[in-house]
Amino acid sequence: MQQADFLKIVGPFQDKLFRLAKRLLTSREEAEDATQEVLLKLWNKKKNMGEYNNVEAFAMTMTKNFCLDRLKSKQAGNLKLVHTNYEEKGSSLQKQVEANDSVSWVEKIMEDLPEQQKMVLQLRDVEEYDYDEIADMLEMKPTAVRVALSRARKTVRDKLIKKHSYGIG
Repeated sequence: MQQADFLKIVGPFQDKLFRLAKRLLTSREEAEDATQEVLLKLWNKKKNMGEYNNVEAFAMTMTKNFCLDRLKSKQAGNLKLVHTNYEEKGSSLQKQVEANDSVSWVEKIMEDLPEQQKMVLQLRDVEEYDYDEIADMLEMKPTAVRVALSRARKTVRDKLIKKHSYGIG
């Protein structure tokens, strides 16, 4: 397999790998390193790439496993907790500040979720994978994916309601 062929296969989902790594590692630099490592591992397995039913799902699983191993390792103590807020172009400063605040709150809430719920929420609501793909990536049953997603969404919703209602209601 030539480099151009490899890039045609992995190019479309390269950003998804980065976003998953960023969600798990929270540091942009660490996520970039993780993505690069996963892409390097995929390159080394390029001869066997035709054997995989879904290269994207395989790469997402590799990313998840790499990030979790990284968090478990001694290097996890050195990870920086750096968050970048998403910017909206062409909106008023007030709306931009509110949007950034909301994104920050959701990110903080997601950080506190159990690891499995965090990954299911990221893969379903951010990356837009279907339940069967998520079940394959996380080695879960589709029903368990739905339950974890429901619990994660409920936790996020409850904490946002609590934040915005200031204890009223």
